[in-house]
Amino acid sequence: MKLFSKKYGDKGQDLIVIHGLFGMSDNWNTLGKQFAKYCKVHLIDLRNHGRSPHSTDFNYDVMCEDILEYMADNNITKPIILGHSLGGKVGMKLAFSYPDKIEKLIVADIAPRKYNTDFHQNLLATLYKLPLEDFNKREEVDAALSLFLDDKGIRLFLLKNLYRNKDKEFAWRFNIEVLLEKVSNIQEASFVVGKIDVPTHFIRGGNSNYVTSDDELLINKHFSDFSICTIDGAGHWLHAQFPERFYNEVMGFCLI
Repeated sequence: MKLFSKKYGDKGQDLIVIHGLFGMSDNWNTLGKQFAKYCKVHLIDLRNHGRSPHSTDFNYDVMCEDILEYMADNNITKPIILGHSLGGKVGMKLAFSYPDKIEKLIVADIAPRKYNTDFHQNLLATLYKLPLEDFNKREEVDAALSLFLDDKGIRLFLLKNLYRNKDKEFAWRFNIEVLLEKVSNIQEASFVVGKIDVPTHFIRGGNSNYVTSDDELLINKHFSDFSICTIDGAGHWLHAQFPERFYNEVMGFCLI
C-alpha cells in the first residue's frame, strides 16, 4: 500500500515517524520540522488513518509491510524509526522482523506486550453512532461527544480527524468501520520473540500507566541495547504535552 507522508529536511539520516491509533502525520508537523534540522523526516499516515488509503486489512503484519514498501519507494536504507503508542508497536514489529533494516528505534509510551482495547472499541462504537450528517459545526460534534467522553483533550484529538467530504458533510478521516471491526488486532505482541540488538530508546510519560516497572523487566528480556527515560508530569501524549523535552530526548538519541 502506498502510504501518504509529509517530508521535511534534506540532510542527515532518514527518520520515519509513526503516529498512534486515531492519529495522523498532521499531529507531528511542528516536531517534524524541528527534527528536520538534523534528519530527513518522514511523517507517515498508517493505513486506515489520515490521508493514506483505506483497507479491510488492519494488523501488524500489513502495517509493517506498508512501512517496508514506503522505504523501498523512497530509497530509504537503515532509517531511525520513531513510533508513538500503536506506532511504537509497529516499530517494534519492524525491529523484531527485520532487525538489519533499522538503524535505531525510538518507542514513545508503549511496551512490548499485549494491551486491552476495550476502551478504544467502545469509543469507536460511540463515534460510529454519531449522526455526522446532522451536524453543521465542529462545536456541535464536540458537544455530542462530551455526553460520552469527559476528557476534552481526547475529544480535541479525535476531532482533528473530522473533515468535510466531497458532499460537504462531516466525515472521519480514519476508517471507522474497519477499525471498529479489527481494532482488537492491535492488542497482540506475539512478534516480540527472543532478543534483538537494535539500539532502542523508550520514552514514557511519568503520569502514564502504559509502561510500568514490570514492563522494564520485559524490555530487558527482549532488548540487549536499550535505554528508558521518563518525562515527569507527562501523560500518554507526552510529545504534545512536553514537546521540547521530547525533542531533546529524540535528538539526543538520534545523534549519538
